[in-house]
Amino acid sequence: MPVVSIALNWRALFDQGKDAQKMTHRREYLPYGRHDIGKDEVEAVSRILMSDWLTTGPTVVKFEQAFARFVGAKEAIAVSNGTAALQIACQASGLKPGFEAITTPFTFVATANAVAYCGADPIFADIQSDTYNLNPVSVRRKLNKRTKAILPVDYAGHPSDVIDFMEMAEKKNIVVIEDAAHSVGAQIEGKKVGSIAHMTTFSFHPVKQMTTGEGGMVTTNDEELASRLRALRNHGIEKDARSRHGKVGTYEYDMRELSYNFRLTDIQAALGLIQLGRLPEFIRRRAKLVTIYQELAGKLPIKLPITRSNVKHAWHLYPVLIKEARKRDAVFTLMRAANIGVNIHYIPVYRHSFYRNRYPKIGPAHFPFTEKVFSGELTLPLFPGMTRNDVVDVVYALSSALEV
Repeated sequence: MPVVSIALNWRALFDQGKDAQKMTHRREYLPYGRHDIGKDEVEAVSRILMSDWLTTGPTVVKFEQAFARFVGAKEAIAVSNGTAALQIACQASGLKPGFEAITTPFTFVATANAVAYCGADPIFADIQSDTYNLNPVSVRRKLNKRTKAILPVDYAGHPSDVIDFMEMAEKKNIVVIEDAAHSVGAQIEGKKVGSIAHMTTFSFHPVKQMTTGEGGMVTTNDEELASRLRALRNHGIEKDARSRHGKVGTYEYDMRELSYNFRLTDIQAALGLIQLGRLPEFIRRRAKLVTIYQELAGKLPIKLPITRSNVKHAWHLYPVLIKEARKRDAVFTLMRAANIGVNIHYIPVYRHSFYRNRYPKIGPAHFPFTEKVFSGELTLPLFPGMTRNDVVDVVYALSSALEV
């Protein structure tokens, strides 16, 4: 039953003065996420394009320093993307063949892949029923002598129980790497994400709260870790190009361990500096849109996302659970047909062919909460450029699709 054929009586409750008959479907596709770039960003990037440094240079340093101040960390190391941030953090933690890292299966594959890149084994623990974050109780059951790290993910922008994980890690002498790809700007117990874990990784992909096109960051309060992370982003070389530049520069450098080229460019850093300045505005706008969603969608047969009282949510995603999970795929199809760019976050990592083949004894039966959330999860559009009318369109399309 197409969305456009649904009666308009429900829609009228939410109409904001537009012609409801013309708005039973959207002419333009509404994605689930979209970047927000203004003239300040364009001018900043243009200045770099006309400067002496295009790749990792003084603007990257400024971006790192500004980001470290923003999150309250001592050190910030910029890299080419969020996956690179995870990979060098895993390398710096000492992960290698024979070791394990415990993480959530309810994440993008990059989190577990970063562990596998090091030759270590990602061990999945189940998630919580309210935040969909890694469950500390489940993690404790998985700890053993091979455990080298814990990688919680701040799902949708809600901080994980990183303080609990840090206490757990201290007792076991293991490393906590917080995957904060979703949660730049979030807080827990009044502390900003990025200042708590041994290492915290961020992503600046265009659908995130701020962007550098592609890009990432690792933050830490450990200067020795920071030094190693800087080498790991640059082939394992202990000196960067700036230290070898100019009249007092030297040709000498030493590659101390095998690594990759994960450098960020000054072009991207210039974009990131402006975006970082706008980040509080972006997060406020996301929170306002969430309030509208909560107001309009509260009576639908779905479970809305929650925010615990001790956190500030960063709202990267707005994931809802359809109570009749069997309808989820049909609702997805109908909403896409109505030009509403819903998405699914995420297919659990253990369901992917690579992990099924590598770990054949691990599967859906071992993760009941993850499976329950996955079966009904639907991500609704959320980004600063959306209007109240956009949210109205989304909620109307969702209500209509749920009636099918």
